[in-house]
Amino acid sequence: MSTIVRSLPRRATKRRRSRTPYPLDVVYAQAGIDPPLTTPLAPERIPSPYRSLLVHERDMTLTLEEHFGGRVTLRALSTFHDGRSYFRRVLLVQEYSARPVEMGAIRIDLDAFKARIRGAILRNKVPLGRLLRDGGVDYKSRPTQFLSVKPNSEMMGVFWMREPRTLFGRQTAMSVDGRKIGDIVEILPLV
Repeated sequence: MSTIVRSLPRRATKRRRSRTPYPLDVVYAQAGIDPPLTTPLAPERIPSPYRSLLVHERDMTLTLEEHFGGRVTLRALSTFHDGRSYFRRVLLVQEYSARPVEMGAIRIDLDAFKARIRGAILRNKVPLGRLLRDGGVDYKSRPTQFLSVKPNSEMMGVFWMREPRTLFGRQTAMSVDGRKIGDIVEILPLV
């Protein structure tokens, strides 16, 4: 596992016209890997059990832990700073089996948090939802788009897939006290 901690050149962080939602496009560009192909999808077209795991405004970490029957831990795949924003591509895995349960691409405004929370985010040990919940941060995570995902070979590897099959995910906007503090793309493996 490689962790990158450096700033992106200004031109690389500007949003490009892409079918890949932000910040998934940026974290893959930074890693030098072609992103998976994504297509917007109406929530009612998402099959079960993915729909119950994606179409809600609850804490995603808690939702995954309830569904998979135990705590999940975080593995950072890559991280980097760009100005006030911190980007990371992470894999959430079951604590007891290391089975992948989500891949996330996150852009978060670190200035929105007190030093203790900022430090915990930068240590990349605890899933963001649990960290914020346990830290008493009253945040909202609102889905803005649902996705059908054709995984690339890298994603197939982190999800232990032998052949490409359609995956599902969502893009969310995070806010605290009505102020947007982050963007997340969450993609689920085969369940």
